[in-house]
Amino acid sequence: MRLTIGSRRSDLARIQAYLVGETLRAAYPQIEIDYSFHESLGDKNLNDPLWKMPEKGVFTQDFREGLLRGDFDLVVHSWKDLAIEIDPETEIVATLPRADARDLLLVREDRWAEVEASGGMTILTSSPRRAHNLDSFLRQALPAKLTELNFANVRGNVPTRVRKLLQSEVDGLIVAKAALDRLLSAPAMGADDFHETKKELRAALSQCRFMVMPLRENPSAPAQGALAIEISRRRDDLRSMIAPINCADTFSAVEREREILRSFGGGCHQKIGASVLRRPFGEVTFLRGVTDDGQRLDSYSLASSTPRPARIEWNAMWPVTGVHSEWFKREKIAVTQMNGFNALWVAKAFALPKDWRSEENQIVWASGIQTWKRLADRGVWVNGCAESLGEQELPYLDTLVGGPLNWLKLTHDRGYTEGAIPMLATYTLLSNSENNDLKGKRYFFWKSGSSFEQALSLNPWIRDMTHFCGPGNTQRILERNGIKPHVFLDQEQWRREMSVSEPGAVATGS
Repeated sequence: MRLTIGSRRSDLARIQAYLVGETLRAAYPQIEIDYSFHESLGDKNLNDPLWKMPEKGVFTQDFREGLLRGDFDLVVHSWKDLAIEIDPETEIVATLPRADARDLLLVREDRWAEVEASGGMTILTSSPRRAHNLDSFLRQALPAKLTELNFANVRGNVPTRVRKLLQSEVDGLIVAKAALDRLLSAPAMGADDFHETKKELRAALSQCRFMVMPLRENPSAPAQGALAIEISRRRDDLRSMIAPINCADTFSAVEREREILRSFGGGCHQKIGASVLRRPFGEVTFLRGVTDDGQRLDSYSLASSTPRPARIEWNAMWPVTGVHSEWFKREKIAVTQMNGFNALWVAKAFALPKDWRSEENQIVWASGIQTWKRLADRGVWVNGCAESLGEQELPYLDTLVGGPLNWLKLTHDRGYTEGAIPMLATYTLLSNSENNDLKGKRYFFWKSGSSFEQALSLNPWIRDMTHFCGPGNTQRILERNGIKPHVFLDQEQWRREMSVSEPGAVATGS
């Protein structure tokens, strides 16, 4: 059997088409595959910002018409480029496992000193969503006191945008990390070895610092990082043939993101990001932006994979507020900076000694956004964070930096030691439990496993109570102690969703 796969002509589009073709060939070794590459309307008009272009599906409509004419058997798209409306004559029948959905900020090394001195910064992006959501975040995440942050329009494929970053009087560029990862890791495919593109991008990256934008602050464009395999609805033969290569988790997550965007009107002009993560503990949804009518969106939620208990009276919950919920005081341990580790995983800002200096090209990865912001306030360049979802949320940086990283986790002397990352204790925990009276409490939220174990040692009876925590090592420590906790994203979500009623003094944030 012979199939023709259509796609756009850019390096990235061809790589994505080859990914699908090779996946089909692995499933059906006897298949023969041809490729048909063409420019779309969006490729031809590089002057107008995408959100100003009136046509729907500016990167995809031409290929839809080719499908219906029979020019191609299937088309491979970047799914985020597809119009949000359902097409009556074509359909998306499959996708491959999703690449990293996050955005990436590149900042020119040769301009950073000027940014620090002037407090002004200009970043290239063609996305209203990115400009809106990142304006407030970057002012806190960058280790500089920004007084002026501007976003300038840019068009073109990824290599073109990177060239414009280095050739223009601008400081930074935001791109989809998935696109850059795919370009950097592209396999040789006959005449298409993409060697020059990879060489150019590597050279550009060597002149830049980078930050991976967190989905909590900057949810992706719906379907970013996912591929869409489109066919004519008349091709029942292809639908059944392609079904075995479909990644069901990616497909359902993307459909949910597009459904969210559709509920607000859809379109690339929208300043709305929506990201859905499927995890063993449930489905996480991040939503942030502003609608056309000015409604501000800023929410995160977890649909648990296990049933929740009934709602709880606030006076049976602990802690009701952040007051008197600390089980330890922290005290620094004198440690010498260790060489040989080119990546630091920082559990808490306090864990990074103030006298340490980052080695050249050393990665700093924070456990969560608050840790990131505290480090940035100290002048530390942070490359990204695990968004308080735990160490199992891998950074996925090997492709970007050009090889595997040698990680060292900085934490306290009671830190979780069963993970894959070597650990260095930079501070110790001293008991501070005299103010934590748990009498009468039956429902507990734990922000750390060490706090739970300290509380359990002083109050053995809490083992029989109901426990809650965030995902990650805290969950693992509770399970190690025979507790099956209910997982929430954080203490704020727990209070909001589990309390029957809260007293007026209860804080809305954690």
